[in-house]
Amino acid sequence: MITKFYQHLLALVFAVNEINKDTHILPNATLGCHIYDSYYDARSVYRNILDLLSKADRFVPNFQCGMEKNVIAVIGGIGHDVSMGMADLLSLYKIPQITYGSFVPEKTYKTPSFYRIVPNEAHQVLGMIQVLQHFGWTWVGLFIVDDNSGTLFLQSLQVLFSKNGICSAFIERPPKQAFIYKYEDTLETAEKYNLHMMQGKANVFIVYGETSSFIWLTLMIETVSSLPEELIPGGKVWIMTAQIDFALMSFQQGWRLQKFGGAISLTVQSNEVQGFHTFLQRLQPFETQGDIFLKDFWEQTFGCLFTNSTGTLNVNKTCTGEEKLERLPGSFFEMAMAAHSYSIYNAIYAVAHALHKISSTQLKRKTKMDHQDFSLQKLKPWQIRPVSVCNPSCLPGFWKEKKEGEKFCCFNCVPCPEGKISNQKDMNDCFKCPEDQYPSRQHDHCVLKTIIFLSYQDPLGACLAFLALFFSLLILFLLGIFIKHRDTPIVKANNRELTYTLLGFLLLCFLCSFLFIGQPGTITCLFQQAAFGFVFSAVVSCILAKNITVIVAFMATKPGSSLRKWMGKKLGRCIILSCSLFQATICVVWLVISPPFPDLDHNTLITEIIAECNEGSSNMFYLVLGYLGLLSIISFMVAFQTRKLPDNFNEAKFITFSMLIFCAVWFSFIPAYLSIKGKYMIAVEIFSILASTFGLLGCIFFPKFYIIVLRPELNSKEHLIKTKT
Repeated sequence: MITKFYQHLLALVFAVNEINKDTHILPNATLGCHIYDSYYDARSVYRNILDLLSKADRFVPNFQCGMEKNVIAVIGGIGHDVSMGMADLLSLYKIPQITYGSFVPEKTYKTPSFYRIVPNEAHQVLGMIQVLQHFGWTWVGLFIVDDNSGTLFLQSLQVLFSKNGICSAFIERPPKQAFIYKYEDTLETAEKYNLHMMQGKANVFIVYGETSSFIWLTLMIETVSSLPEELIPGGKVWIMTAQIDFALMSFQQGWRLQKFGGAISLTVQSNEVQGFHTFLQRLQPFETQGDIFLKDFWEQTFGCLFTNSTGTLNVNKTCTGEEKLERLPGSFFEMAMAAHSYSIYNAIYAVAHALHKISSTQLKRKTKMDHQDFSLQKLKPWQIRPVSVCNPSCLPGFWKEKKEGEKFCCFNCVPCPEGKISNQKDMNDCFKCPEDQYPSRQHDHCVLKTIIFLSYQDPLGACLAFLALFFSLLILFLLGIFIKHRDTPIVKANNRELTYTLLGFLLLCFLCSFLFIGQPGTITCLFQQAAFGFVFSAVVSCILAKNITVIVAFMATKPGSSLRKWMGKKLGRCIILSCSLFQATICVVWLVISPPFPDLDHNTLITEIIAECNEGSSNMFYLVLGYLGLLSIISFMVAFQTRKLPDNFNEAKFITFSMLIFCAVWFSFIPAYLSIKGKYMIAVEIFSILASTFGLLGCIFFPKFYIIVLRPELNSKEHLIKTKT
């Protein structure tokens, strides 16, 4: 028993007693109340409602017999699932239902007899986002109850997280019940929860659910409280919704809530009600007056047993009735009216004032028309009439298809096609969801799509980012080796300036990968493809310059050759500048006339929105790729022609292999890129960038690195001359 919830019952009784004593609200009527417990079980909810509507001790649904229960309205429940289960039946009888819980309502559930005494949780979600933004908390752990309301809350929260740059460190779905079934399972779950809180980077946790979820969370923390004090999580901030009350169960006597000292709890507005404190002080467990809950509450709260008790508490203390509620800790009972109790109090008065308005109107009619004596006891909610239809109504998720040759009242109920929904009964057609939503499995409501992109938190994105960083550091290491040994024959023989330039551009190729990871923004989209096209063109230009330089060097050795004047650094510089400048011109024109921009693709995937970069002008994008492909083919052909020149003086053979790998990667990239969607399409492009760049790096520079570091005896002028001879 959650003893703190007993105040909800007392608030209801207190309000009913106040109204019955007030001669101005219902002077000729007396209100009574029946109280049912849902036990957090859907079957119990339906059973209780049917029992209430049967109007007799026997369970006879939809019939009126025996002692009459004049049900005017129903107050409840505190949770989403209980409230929706009650509404399923109460809406058929059009009996007003007033809920006092703050939860996210199902968008498709609309009935004129369903009322809320407090706002829904949409406001609380926005409030949480504002708190997180105010303090700069962007890495947040989530404990979301594992039920329908938790799923709805999580969907709305994740959309706002993505829009506001907040990430969830983990998502745990604790059970709705606070009961313990298997100690082993409890211990395993407790260790997992505490692992998040002790070793994770998140210091802020959002807890969503009901009070039973909070009790479960305290149980998880208390289960491992035997750990050393320095290992128990501290300095944490807990953000909780208004549905959660800081309450404990009777078996948690002596537990302290210091671990939740940093809690920020949203709450429903409440006020102190005059006379309620005195009402609580006058409670006597030996004078229950029909309250079957009072003795159980007293025993579990004070840890004692009455002499004639049938309870199961294992205690030796006897209840005297002199125990004081004021001495109880706030986690077990409060003397001030709590927020939920205040909502119940207001709900009772709302019903009373509605009855007062109805009775006043009918009394005026009686006076004018001289009808029979008016009695509030004869006032009943609308009952069900006989069913007289051609065929049953079409439920949400279906649409009415007219039967050929029959009246329009006769129709077939046809399921909505893929991509469409119907969210009301007897709809003539289905309709599409907004572009940021998709149809539910039952096609009866729309569900918000989640925004996806290749992020650093994603294992795939993190792995690719690590590889790009590792290869970048590797290039810097190789560059240092080549600079240190710049005066050795193997470095001098292959044009040191071109070597350094090529290594620099290969480094930029690896760094280009970071433009593709993370949520697309204006700057990253602007330079993403343009930087990729220009840097890779510069790399291929360097390789082409190396090949042409080698050819000129060998042809210039012939007597009387006119190519001697082209030998030197000027030739390589001209080739790199001219080839790169042409690609740079294309990129500048592209960025001026139709620059890329961040965009959202709502249509490719059914349940997700792809955050991507729109190329702006597809023709310019393909022109950049086409020029890069042309340079690659020319470089490969030139390298292929020079592959048989002496290895000691040129690197054409290695360049041939590198260009072969380069072209193979990018030719295989095209079908792979076009066959997949979403973040995996970006991942394929990044992988192609890394693979092709590493292929160039490995084939051209690793053999030289091997000789410089591991075979220095081969890196000598004598060896080169000997081989030539």
